[in-house]
Amino acid sequence: MTVPKNAVLLRIFIGEDDRHDGKPLYECIVTKAREMHLAGATVLRGGMGFGHSSRVHTTKILRLSQDLPLVVEIVDSEDKVSALLPVLDSMMTSGLVTLEKIQVLQYGQETIREPTRLT
Repeated sequence: MTVPKNAVLLRIFIGEDDRHDGKPLYECIVTKAREMHLAGATVLRGGMGFGHSSRVHTTKILRLSQDLPLVVEIVDSEDKVSALLPVLDSMMTSGLVTLEKIQVLQYGQETIREPTRLT
């Protein structure tokens, strides 16, 4: 799979407790992105954050319910990411979705380097 040099980055800000059809929302999003053959998706877990409700979510030990912030990042062509947006709309009841144009410098290929010679 190749990713165009000029691509888009989709960022989805949700909570760890968010669900879709009884499953964690972040899992549903990543699974759907894979089914739609997008180049890749990564879920990042935040240690602290707040959103629309202004309620702070944190990893502090004394909190029983953490509902930590998650960010799902997906990179691919604008067309492929745009096709995912209506699906996200049907899955999400809250959260924040952003989209930005990016330049892909490398995807999926390791750079082969000449071995260093010791003299």
